[in-house]
Amino acid sequence: MELGRKDDAKVHKMFLDPTGSHLLIALSSTEVLYVNRNGQKVRPLARWKGQLVESVGWNKALGTESSTGPILVGTAQGQIFEAELSASEGGLFGPAPDLYFRPLYVLNEEGGPAPVCSLEAERGPEGRGFVIATTRQRLFQFIGRVAEGAEAQGFSGLFAAYADHPPPFREFPSSLGYSELAFYTPKLRSAPRAFAWMMGDGVLYGSLDCGRPDSLLSEERVWEYPEGVGPGASPPLAIVLTQFHFLLLLADRVEAVCTLTGQVVLRDHFLEKFGPLKHMVKDSSTGHLWAHTERAVFRYHVQREARDVWRTYLDMNRFDLAKEYCRERPDCLDTVLAREADFCFRQRRYLESARCYALTQSYFEEIALKFLEARQEEALAEFLQRKLASLKPAERTQATLLTAWLTELYLSRLGALQGDPDALNLYRETRERFRSFLSSPRHKEWLFASRASIHELLASHGDTEHMVYFAVIMQDYERVVAYHCQHEAYEEALAVLARHRDPQLFYKFSPILIRHIPRQLVDAWIEMGSRLDARQLIPALVNYSQGGEAQQVSQAIRYMEFCVNVLGETEQAIHNYLLSLYARGQPASLLAYLEQAGASPHRVHYDLKYALRLCAEHGHHRACVHVYKVLELYEEAVDLALQVDVDLAKQCADLPEEDEELRKKLWLKIARHVVQEEEDVQTAMACLASCPLLKIEDVLPFFPDFVTIDHFKEAICSSLKAYNHHIQELQREMEEATASAQRIRRDLQELRGRYGTVEPQDKCATCDFPLLNRPFYLFLCGHMFHADCLLQAVRPGLPAYKQARLEELQRKLGAAPPPAKGSARAKEAEGGTAAGGPSREQLKADLDELVAAECVYCGELMIRSIDRPFIDPQRYEEEHLSWL
Repeated sequence: MELGRKDDAKVHKMFLDPTGSHLLIALSSTEVLYVNRNGQKVRPLARWKGQLVESVGWNKALGTESSTGPILVGTAQGQIFEAELSASEGGLFGPAPDLYFRPLYVLNEEGGPAPVCSLEAERGPEGRGFVIATTRQRLFQFIGRVAEGAEAQGFSGLFAAYADHPPPFREFPSSLGYSELAFYTPKLRSAPRAFAWMMGDGVLYGSLDCGRPDSLLSEERVWEYPEGVGPGASPPLAIVLTQFHFLLLLADRVEAVCTLTGQVVLRDHFLEKFGPLKHMVKDSSTGHLWAHTERAVFRYHVQREARDVWRTYLDMNRFDLAKEYCRERPDCLDTVLAREADFCFRQRRYLESARCYALTQSYFEEIALKFLEARQEEALAEFLQRKLASLKPAERTQATLLTAWLTELYLSRLGALQGDPDALNLYRETRERFRSFLSSPRHKEWLFASRASIHELLASHGDTEHMVYFAVIMQDYERVVAYHCQHEAYEEALAVLARHRDPQLFYKFSPILIRHIPRQLVDAWIEMGSRLDARQLIPALVNYSQGGEAQQVSQAIRYMEFCVNVLGETEQAIHNYLLSLYARGQPASLLAYLEQAGASPHRVHYDLKYALRLCAEHGHHRACVHVYKVLELYEEAVDLALQVDVDLAKQCADLPEEDEELRKKLWLKIARHVVQEEEDVQTAMACLASCPLLKIEDVLPFFPDFVTIDHFKEAICSSLKAYNHHIQELQREMEEATASAQRIRRDLQELRGRYGTVEPQDKCATCDFPLLNRPFYLFLCGHMFHADCLLQAVRPGLPAYKQARLEELQRKLGAAPPPAKGSARAKEAEGGTAAGGPSREQLKADLDELVAAECVYCGELMIRSIDRPFIDPQRYEEEHLSWL
């Protein structure tokens, strides 16, 4: 690019903004030229004339390709100006690129104004801004709020705050005659994190904290120049800062120094043919480093700069940063963790050491012995607990060992603290940690696998409280209930059962609980409802109710009644046991239960024979009578009922309604009992009136000989009247039978003379062919059928045995000889067949009786076929396809 200058002015310095759009060229003649990337035209800045520019602070927040926004300009006279450049190009009288150029501040050293060697302007959070400016020996900080708004987005307000007092600064005695400031910014347009100031005494390095109100600089440290570098023979010319290094540019080489240790990690010498090095800069967008001589340009590409930084942090005992930079390298991370654990152990920070040791691959036994020798059981427990959490599912043996060891450690510590009143808070804290360990979801699988050994440890220490706590966590409620029962805490045991509703636990512990809290236990049973199998609870009820006390029996009856009446149990064992309870404790309810169960032997759910024996043993005769009735042993029922109540016997005597002979026999038993045992004639007559099957002549033999006839007068008269009425009924029936026989004989005479006429054009009702072509049948209803057609129509409607008979007759008829001509030979044939079997005429008569007894269309055969499908199911598919 030609600058278009004809004088002797030389380029003093050049300044390129971060976007690469604006270039300022400072000339030794105190003039400044401006070039825009899109303009390709060198334009002088008239307002800047007379100023030898040493540094420029670009506006990274507001700079664009067409405008720089407000920027800061430092001069060799120590002045800081604010300016703004625009890339718009007008005509001859168009606007100049420098929109304004106004002074803001003057930097001074002890001797007066000093050149502004470096300027950096940055925006912080919450509208704060800061400017760092350096001279040869001083570093100044300007901190304040930047005014918001389109017209006042410059730096004047920030510098105005320091009009009355100087800004804070750092000063060093030596001087190179110049200085340079470098920032490290991780990403483009992000806030810088670190700075490096190259000055006479070395390099001031530190972090930048934009949130601090008083100073931006923190963690400051001065690194002296390497050997052979300094204000003497080989001064540094430029400095560039990366994440962990700063690079010093010398005339013949580049030296890279680690910002963490100050050691030189790279010396890159350049050949003399390229000439001496002039300057070095860093591209903020790509991170590339550029160095140049008068003849060549060189580029440094930084790769994996942080690969060995973890070692440096490790040597500095900054373990967090060391772990951060080796997180992707497990072997290095293990080294860092082991070193950190050892460091914490030496510092007596045993808990932190245990946490680190648990993450390493160090030998487990070695670490455990270290804590044991130091008598640090708490740290050992922390180490074991974290090791347990890192185990894989397949490492069951290790998990069992660790859980048992941890439990032993906690129990030993709790036992040591329990008796000390001064360590009550520590005891409570340890107990909470132990319970957290037992209830931790991460350890649940291992604890469950080792629950037997843990229970043994708890029992050996006598820690019943945690034994119950652990059993509840493991859902080992059987052990919890057993513990409560052993300590006679039966209500607590029942509360556990009722809360977890496990039927198997109810079955196991009910025999114990029912002896102490029967009412509460039965309430729990009832609340469980159908979840419990009542058959499994009968043994507990039997053992409990053997005492025979009213309360014991009543509780058993209460639950059995719930099962029968509410749950609808039909198990015979349950009903039999309820019967036995009724028979022993509540006889009044026994008969009501039997009557409610019904009188059908197939519908009752108890054992009838057992019920009969039970009622007989306890002398409950009415209940026995009911069971006899259900068993349909009416004679036994009447015999037993006569011992209790005659009316009950009468009810039993009327039960066999279909067997009149038995009813009569039962009523005779009742009459004999009334006459012979009670000698009550009036009652006997009442029995005679109650049963219509009994006659006076049936009862008379039971009376003694001295009884007068006056007592039977009315009964005898009633009996005679009944006999007279019966005789009259028989006479009337005989007359009706005679009349009916006469009508039948008359109908037969008429039938013998009936006939039918067949015309030549008549056709078969089935096949619709002329009737006279083949043998045929003519019915009185008028229907006519060929013999074979009638046979086919009748056959499907016949029962199986008649179809077999029909086939047999057809077979015999086909085998019989044809009828012989002539009466003599016919008689001989008839006689011969009579001797050897049925004649042909007899076979035809039997066949006609089967086939032609009635018309196939008008008789019962047609009525019986009303539910027969029109299409045979076997031929349905064939018929269905024929219609498609």
